[in-house]
Amino acid sequence: MPDQYLPPRRDQPDLDEILTQVGRKWRDFKPGSLWVLLVIAALILLWSCWFTVQPEETGIVQRFGKVVRTATPGLHFKWPLGIEKVVLVPTARVLKEEFGFRTTATPVGQRTQYSANQAYKGESLMLSGDLNVIDVQWIIQYRIEGPIRYLFQVRDTRKTIRDITEAVMRRVVGNRIGSDVLTVGRVAISKEAKEEIQKILDSYEAGVRLITVELQDVTPPDTVKPAFNEVNEARQDRERTINQAQEQANREIPKARGVALQSVRNAEGYALERVNQANGETNRFQAILAQYRSAPEVTRQRLYLEAMSGFLPEVKGIYIVDSAQKALVPWLQVESGAKVSVEGRQP
Repeated sequence: MPDQYLPPRRDQPDLDEILTQVGRKWRDFKPGSLWVLLVIAALILLWSCWFTVQPEETGIVQRFGKVVRTATPGLHFKWPLGIEKVVLVPTARVLKEEFGFRTTATPVGQRTQYSANQAYKGESLMLSGDLNVIDVQWIIQYRIEGPIRYLFQVRDTRKTIRDITEAVMRRVVGNRIGSDVLTVGRVAISKEAKEEIQKILDSYEAGVRLITVELQDVTPPDTVKPAFNEVNEARQDRERTINQAQEQANREIPKARGVALQSVRNAEGYALERVNQANGETNRFQAILAQYRSAPEVTRQRLYLEAMSGFLPEVKGIYIVDSAQKALVPWLQVESGAKVSVEGRQP
């Protein structure tokens, strides 16, 4: 887990503290205890000659206030008696700043506990672009890349980081409508805020590199939460209805397309059948025409007989009218399938 902000610390007591301790010892000094005083002075001198840099830290060594070198993790020596001072900066740690809430405790094996009381509302209450009040809680995580610039380029680097972050976040939220901030715009807001905060910190040469800007909890104020919840429920109902309609459309549209494709295929088959039939009839007619031209009488007689044999088997009775039209008499009763001669009046 990233650490909370840890200010740079001094590894050894400064010269004023050492002189104060020596003064106390001097008031209790006795002539026979000179060797004791010398031993104490030697121990103080040795104690102020070395310092230890932890693995996640970088030591900044100052000689009379001027930075002379940096110290990597391990045991190092310096001039004693306050001539050189060391400031240890946690350059390998991920530091965190919280806005709108504070982490109160992190019990072992349990979830982290937070506090978001009214004291932090001044940080988190913002005005969106459509003039809605929104409670935005967020964190930033950063790493110190330039410890010397972090210590001396800006007067109060931590306060500067917090002020820049809060100003940028208010501007980014103020440029968006409230519904976007509360729903789909969180990622875009975090990305935009991170880029702008980093640009400002680089211009200040603060020696800080942002790792992430993350919105933790974005909610409307407590007084309008019931109405906001109703709006969310309505939006969820709308999304559910849209999803159901989309599901039905995904089911019916392919079915309709299949039916339409089947109809098209049937029509194409029917058209092909009719074309082929028409071509066959055309070819047959042309063949008969060629025969008719070569033997008209025979062809005409054959066509006549074929036509008569086609419908006479279906006829139940035939009536012949004589040329004089004297009477209408039954000429022949034909059963289905009978052979009939039609060349004379009598069979």
